[in-house]
Amino acid sequence: MQMSYLAALGHYIPELIVCITMVGLLVLEATYSKDEHGRGLLYSGAMIGLFIAFCVSAGSLTDLPLPIFTNSVVIDPFSGFLKCIMILGTMGAIYLSSQSKDIYNNLKAEFVIMATGVLMGGMLLASANNMLILYLGIETLSILSYALASFRKTDERSSEAGLKYALYGGVSAGIMLFGMSHIFGVLGTIQFSEIGPVLNNLTATQLSILIPSFLMFFAGLGYKLACAPFHMWTPDVYEGSPLPVTAFFAIVPKMAALGALTRVTFVFFQEPGLLQESWVGIMQVIAALTMTVGNVGAIGQRSVKRMLAYSSIGHAGMMIMGVVVINEVGARAILFYGSTYLFMTLVAFLITSFVNDKYGNDHFERFNGFIYRYPMMAIAMALVMFSLAGVPPLSGFVAKFNILSAVVEKKYYMLALIGGLNSVVSLYYYLKIVRLMVFKESESSEKIEGLGFMNQAIVVALTVPVVLLGIFWSKLIVLAESAKILIQ
Repeated sequence: MQMSYLAALGHYIPELIVCITMVGLLVLEATYSKDEHGRGLLYSGAMIGLFIAFCVSAGSLTDLPLPIFTNSVVIDPFSGFLKCIMILGTMGAIYLSSQSKDIYNNLKAEFVIMATGVLMGGMLLASANNMLILYLGIETLSILSYALASFRKTDERSSEAGLKYALYGGVSAGIMLFGMSHIFGVLGTIQFSEIGPVLNNLTATQLSILIPSFLMFFAGLGYKLACAPFHMWTPDVYEGSPLPVTAFFAIVPKMAALGALTRVTFVFFQEPGLLQESWVGIMQVIAALTMTVGNVGAIGQRSVKRMLAYSSIGHAGMMIMGVVVINEVGARAILFYGSTYLFMTLVAFLITSFVNDKYGNDHFERFNGFIYRYPMMAIAMALVMFSLAGVPPLSGFVAKFNILSAVVEKKYYMLALIGGLNSVVSLYYYLKIVRLMVFKESESSEKIEGLGFMNQAIVVALTVPVVLLGIFWSKLIVLAESAKILIQ
């Protein structure tokens, strides 16, 4: 048994690298004195460790799927692809934290360490192959996130964000555990690979217990994914959290929960029957509600950060549509969407963070006449807004097209129609920023310190994939198509 576990560790390298990086950062932080503001070595160590983990994850995308640790964790190309997205999102958030004034200098090291810990939980969640590991992944990810949300201790909104996040998280975790206990009571196992085959041979009574139990089980995943009706915490928490934390929340926990939801759906509900019909019907309703709530809620927002929070809810609903189809086309569409969403989100939050640092808020009016002051940044922001709205030929259009075509292929025409209409609605609030940047006079001619040459170069570099993936999308589609989920 000891040898088998040691052998399994050889296939768990990216997670081990992230864990070692986190421990190394803790030791390194302990060597700094309190009056030292510079944390250059700490940031460098974090970036190097995460980059190595990314390279290992990317290199394993062509490996055969493999269950390890007595089948409780599965290493497959699908989870590897998601880990690459989450690692890049964490690296982007860490860089943003190093530049942002929204996190106190004496807490920046703690952000780097905690973000690495949240990433570890997200990677565990993406590879979870039984209910216990899935719950451990969610709690590892969540507990550190509560602290991140309330990082600005002197700001009431940040304290409120952390409290709301913890309260909603505790309630959703309790509901999830209650659902898990029912599932275990009926099926007698927590292993995903054992649950799937048993579900096809259940009595009507057992099914009547399991359908609401799976709904309660979904509560924990739905909460991290910020989908309706578990989305209520998102706008307040995103607005109250420091901007680097908000950018981090919009990518890593969301992609981890989406990966777990996709795996659960593919493994449990692959076979036609009452259980599959009930689950698919519920997911369709949740996807439609999530898109609508997110996009309609974003319309009246004054804060760009709060608008992006509602926007992230809408994009979560769009990605859930890929889960609904329960086939490889849907999984491929989810991975491509997640890749494009990563770059779009990082660019939007980077620019918003620098504006927020200058003016003390991120209201839409702060972007007035932005193109006359920082033309490259205004063009980058405009491209990202168009892409988020799904305007061709940008990557956001290809991502949404893949999702909608997968849904239409399964003949879920009403869901596809709702998705298309929501994309049209999103144009209004995304183009609002573009209109202000181009057609309004600037409120101030003062220089924005954060938009120096290096930061502008990084923003432009992150914007390039937003454009290129909309034109040269075939290679990423092929890579996503080969990232299959292990179904035992």
